[in-house]
Amino acid sequence: MVENSLSGTDIVILAGGLGTRIKPVLGDVPKLLAPIEDRTYLDYLFDWLEGFGARRVILSLGHLADQVIDYIQAHPHATIIVETVVERAPLGTAGALRLVRPHVKSEISLVMNGDSWIGCDLALFAATHRAGGADASILCVRVEDAGRYGLVDVDPKGRIRAFHEKQPNAGPGLINAGVYAFSKAAWDTLSEVEGPSLERDFFQTRPPSTLAAYDAGNVPFIDIGTPESLARAAQIIGGKGADLGDS
Repeated sequence: MVENSLSGTDIVILAGGLGTRIKPVLGDVPKLLAPIEDRTYLDYLFDWLEGFGARRVILSLGHLADQVIDYIQAHPHATIIVETVVERAPLGTAGALRLVRPHVKSEISLVMNGDSWIGCDLALFAATHRAGGADASILCVRVEDAGRYGLVDVDPKGRIRAFHEKQPNAGPGLINAGVYAFSKAAWDTLSEVEGPSLERDFFQTRPPSTLAAYDAGNVPFIDIGTPESLARAAQIIGGKGADLGDS
């Protein structure tokens, strides 16, 4: 087990999207239940979080929520308590988090996209956020072609100056990996701002230096939201979920 544990940190997983990019492959199966080898992505996700000591997960669900809830009830996790919050109409990522907020109990919480997996130490990320004092921190990774994702501009102190949109041939750089650490101040601010998008309506409207960037370096990560990336998921995730938490 890592020295810094997520045992007292609520984990919010955003998984209410329609999954339109992956629908040609999955059909009416939600992304969380996408098959990877002989398991679902959700199984890998829970084992990954368990490896960092996570004990409480809040799933923000929407489209095809009943399938996910039925699966969790039929396959309860041995150590993780799972709570589900279902949006009855699409609210966007920011709207979904506003709905989830009353269920978050911990001083520091992690928020992550339900189709993202990153090969880095999430417990260290949470501890670094706690020590840094920012309202929110964004886990960032380094890639060879940042133009596919959009660059995160960071100052020498590790605070975010700006977000740059996707640009062809941008070259290597730091990108948002879809995992965030929130203090209570971030939740309060999110409740006050309008708009459905966490990235566009919340992060990109914050004053410079309000947000911190956590540079995880050149680590494995994948978004299983496209047919191509789902096909590669077994190579990247494989059986590694819990192992990273124990390193």
